[in-house]
Amino acid sequence: MPKPIQEFIKEVKDECRCLDAHAAREFYDGTPGTMIIDVREPAEAEKGKLQQSINIPRGVLEMKITELCPDDDLPILLHCAAGGRAALAAKSLQDMGYRNVRIIDAAFDEIMTAFP
Repeated sequence: MPKPIQEFIKEVKDECRCLDAHAAREFYDGTPGTMIIDVREPAEAEKGKLQQSINIPRGVLEMKITELCPDDDLPILLHCAAGGRAALAAKSLQDMGYRNVRIIDAAFDEIMTAFP
């Protein structure tokens, strides 16, 4: 029997570095060159996005990331609407060899408050 998605996402988050919205802002401010990737769908990003972020939907992330981020040590913060897609994206990037990936594990409203 397959695992429920919430259980799977929790396991993925346990393997990745997760930050709340305010810790993510502190990391971003203190780590020059950090890339913020919004893995939501384009229609979601059109309704509101972080000025500092690049929208690469979860479904095409693996195909696009090496164009935008050829350096596997570049600090990357991933976010979505609530943290689930960002967790799956982080695992995928780590499996590809990216070593400095973090999840902003927060609701999008909290992220917008931390990154005005």
